[in-house]
Amino acid sequence: MTADENLEERQYLDLCKRIITEGETRADRTGTGTISLFAPPSIRFNLADDKLPLLTTKRVFYRGVLEELLWFVAGSTDSTLLTDKGIHIWDGNGSREFLDSRGLQQREVGDLGPVYGFQWRHFGAEYKGVDHNYSGLGVDQLLEVVDKIKNNPYDRRIILSAWNPKDIPEMALPPCHMFAQFYVSNIDGKNGQKPKLSCQLYQRSCDMGLGVPFNIASYALLTKMIAQVCGVDCGELVHVMGDAHVYLDHVEGLKEQIERTPTQFPKLMFNRNVTDIDDFKFEDFVLQGYTPQKKIDMKMSV
Repeated sequence: MTADENLEERQYLDLCKRIITEGETRADRTGTGTISLFAPPSIRFNLADDKLPLLTTKRVFYRGVLEELLWFVAGSTDSTLLTDKGIHIWDGNGSREFLDSRGLQQREVGDLGPVYGFQWRHFGAEYKGVDHNYSGLGVDQLLEVVDKIKNNPYDRRIILSAWNPKDIPEMALPPCHMFAQFYVSNIDGKNGQKPKLSCQLYQRSCDMGLGVPFNIASYALLTKMIAQVCGVDCGELVHVMGDAHVYLDHVEGLKEQIERTPTQFPKLMFNRNVTDIDDFKFEDFVLQGYTPQKKIDMKMSV
């Protein structure tokens, strides 16, 4: 370990190593098999000073992370919108074969059902397909989060939940990253500093090789978006995991990654003052100083 090593990313690498060396080998839904630990210690990332925790020990598909997040924020459930942009992370779960295996034969290819974005923006509404107009239907949790941060920042119920038991049978895939709580500190603006927004994410199912690097970056970006809209600074992202696992076909790739030395995270800034959570566009996000080490190929299990 060197003096300037990125200790925040090292938390992730150390957890991967611990899972591989100490975890329990388990069967899983995909048939691939995993090595798993339950409820490991949380990992924390400082989001202040424009830092974005985008892993440096391998290249993370930043464009895919951001486009997927904007898709969530839009409340979309149509994976073909991402496919059309060259982002194929949902192709497997939106395929004819996969939908049929979930008993969703009536769905068109790409219709994932009431997944993340639908729950964020229309929780409790009846799902009627990708083309239905859901305006004003259900609970818009994301707007409620923004409103509470602005108007009641001491609230202990600043919550964004994607876990809706009633809707799970209708989803192509139940949510893995399922619950986020936001917390505003320094509300009184002591020492002339702005209040700071932090986020704690609970993730029930954590694919350490492929999914978790994506999820870390995604919720860091979401926290930055909400902070921007609310006129506050960023604090921390705290990632709490349930079933933290390494797929058996990811072990060798992760062993290679663990041996690499993490460098400093890039910075993420906005090129205009966005004040509406629905007004963000891809070009509003400016990523600077991302110089990751070479990509490590890992296959996605579906």
